[in-house]
Amino acid sequence: MREPVQERAAGFARHILRRETHSPRSAASFIAAILVAAIALYCMLETVLSGLGQPTWFISPGRAMQWVADLPGDAPRLLLGAAGLLLALVGLIFFCHGVLPGRRARHVLRHPRVAIVVDDEVVASALAKTARMSAGVTREQVMVVVSARQVQVIVRPTSGIPLMEERIQAAVEARLNAMSLDPVPSVSVKLAESGVVGV
Repeated sequence: MREPVQERAAGFARHILRRETHSPRSAASFIAAILVAAIALYCMLETVLSGLGQPTWFISPGRAMQWVADLPGDAPRLLLGAAGLLLALVGLIFFCHGVLPGRRARHVLRHPRVAIVVDDEVVASALAKTARMSAGVTREQVMVVVSARQVQVIVRPTSGIPLMEERIQAAVEARLNAMSLDPVPSVSVKLAESGVVGV
């Protein structure tokens, strides 16, 4: 009896974690639906007006189809190129929204009983503190960028004090492993070429 309950709870937790780490597609779907509905309603209205022998609002569907068939005709090439580029850009945006995973800037902390989601900014702050303590530098000398698959640590050393990238990377990786992130990003440490004058 307990196994189905535990399976349902695990499935519910997976659903919650996916919802919190992936951006919804509702906005793009709503915009696409509004555009398609508006075009369909306009075509229907112009068809009804044309069928009743009334003057059209803008252009009759037959004339619009004929205009498209006659392109490029005498239309300005620059205007056609700009319109084609704009349509291609809109299509690319909708295509990317439909194909790409749309991850939010969040990671999951693995835990056997609780579903935990943490913002990448929080992870970056914790890793920046670890890198700062390992390098012995101030807060302003460390910058950490966290993405879904990679952690980039940039350290500006104090002039005259050498730093070891391997030591900083080992400390950051140890802290990252202790967090139990899912997915686990790789760590890249880089020392800036320009140093900071120590106080």
